[in-house]
Amino acid sequence: EIAQCLVGSEMCIRDRYLFIDIFMENNQMFCFQCQEAAKGIACTLKGVCGKNNTTSAAMDLLLFVVRGVSVVADILHDNGMKADNETCGFVTDALFSTITNANFDEESILARVDKGLVLRNRLIQKAEEAGLALPKVDELGWQGSREVYKEKAQRVGVLRETDADLRSLKELVLYGLKGMAAYHEHAMRLGYNDETIHAFMHHALRCMAENLLSVEEWLNLALQTGEYGVKVMALLDKANTERYGHPEVTAVNIGTRQNPGILISGHDLHDIEELLKQTEGTGVDVYTHSEMLPAHYYPAFKKYSHFVGNYGNAWWKQREEFASFNGPIVFTTNCIVPPSATASYKDRIFTSNSTGYPGCRHLESDANGKKDYSEVISLARQCKAPEQIEEGQIIGGFAHHQVLQLADKVIEAVKTGAIRKFIVMAGCDGRMKSREYYTEFAQKLPHDCVILTAGCAKYKYNKLSLGDIDGIPRVLDAGQCNDSYSLAVIALKLKEVFGLNDINELPIVYNIAWYEQKAVIVLLALLSLGVKNIHLGPTLPAFLSPGVAKVLVEQFGIAGIGTVDEDLKLFNIL
Repeated sequence: EIAQCLVGSEMCIRDRYLFIDIFMENNQMFCFQCQEAAKGIACTLKGVCGKNNTTSAAMDLLLFVVRGVSVVADILHDNGMKADNETCGFVTDALFSTITNANFDEESILARVDKGLVLRNRLIQKAEEAGLALPKVDELGWQGSREVYKEKAQRVGVLRETDADLRSLKELVLYGLKGMAAYHEHAMRLGYNDETIHAFMHHALRCMAENLLSVEEWLNLALQTGEYGVKVMALLDKANTERYGHPEVTAVNIGTRQNPGILISGHDLHDIEELLKQTEGTGVDVYTHSEMLPAHYYPAFKKYSHFVGNYGNAWWKQREEFASFNGPIVFTTNCIVPPSATASYKDRIFTSNSTGYPGCRHLESDANGKKDYSEVISLARQCKAPEQIEEGQIIGGFAHHQVLQLADKVIEAVKTGAIRKFIVMAGCDGRMKSREYYTEFAQKLPHDCVILTAGCAKYKYNKLSLGDIDGIPRVLDAGQCNDSYSLAVIALKLKEVFGLNDINELPIVYNIAWYEQKAVIVLLALLSLGVKNIHLGPTLPAFLSPGVAKVLVEQFGIAGIGTVDEDLKLFNIL
């Protein structure tokens, strides 16, 4: 009830602070950044994701320190002094490590806080030596130590902002920045770096610390975040395709072989490249899991005969599927489900990059950004082969380059009416039973409709027998969540081909499932491109205040979902 008051009411500031004090005195958390926020409001005792209140507090403190680092970095930038690689890398990693389901290792988060305070003070000294004036904000003035981290963390989280609309917009921008940081880190690991993206993130975080923007200005900053989201996804697309080639239409095996295996999960293609190189000739097979499935679409990885296929489904089924896999599991990014106390596979988990889990081994990168997988390979050789849980193939690889090669065929199908509508069903999968909506929606689509997808949302329908239209599969999988960029490129190309003035005139419906912050940057990117009437499900974000939700509805046509039959009629599909 307290949480409901804090999120939506117009109670006076004095009473809000009283309620905040009640939360803090009981060492409770307040987190509503993902779709599973408890009761659609916020997690206040323990995260549905499995994050406990002390880890949540450590993340709040880390973001406080990140804002301080960014204030000085942005001021230095305004005065012609670009942020150094260490600063840019720290902010990017810190944002990524606080994304949902990425890092549950409280000590690794606190170590980042330690590092951030040292880095911030060094930047402050640099600014002072240059004679630059710094704002008097708490993010710069606080000089805490481990002994007082816990106390400070209780005062710098989401509820530090008492205005519901400002809080909502700040968190909307922050979650967009987290998704942006994730995509930029992947590109950076491949040697592709954009200083303007770092500069924007520092500026937006500085705005959060200085707290000088109006509601309208925050809304504009959210759209600007979307513009940089398009930019970062384009950069990552360039990094991936120049390094590994353009994705090709590929049939991916979902069965198993008799060799021991390593299962690699997450999104980082640099990691899978290194793992494939180091496992070659060892007798150990490599399987992808969840969002790593699209690695099979890249030509550079097809030369590895021990790159066997994809094992299992979306991230949330990992507890049962990891147990039957039998071999080691490597997490390159988020989507960790905390293993149960009796899980047989916990000692087979390895984390890397921004991820972490207490008691699991962490793979550190060397000075050149490479990892040594010898321990993982050694363990794999001691394990049984994976148990086969399904058989067959799934088809993917329909990123923008591949689809545009089929453009004449697609355009002809649209002109003849063979394809009447495209349904963008990109985004995330998740545990809630209500997400069965997306399976039913795909099954009930008329046969003249094609699904455009990216991200793990595809696991709700990519194994269904939906057929094709004149040889064009009715599910076109572009790849990972960041490959939603491909879907935007395809839409813009169709707009050009058909000579339309507005992207919203295309026969495209946006029915997107969301879960975490990378979905937020994709949403903001689509809004910045002018896409309207996007439907989000299975629930609208808890961090949208009534006032902000009203603006998004009125200006952009954002809406939730209903029943499948209702929505098929609403979208003029039936």
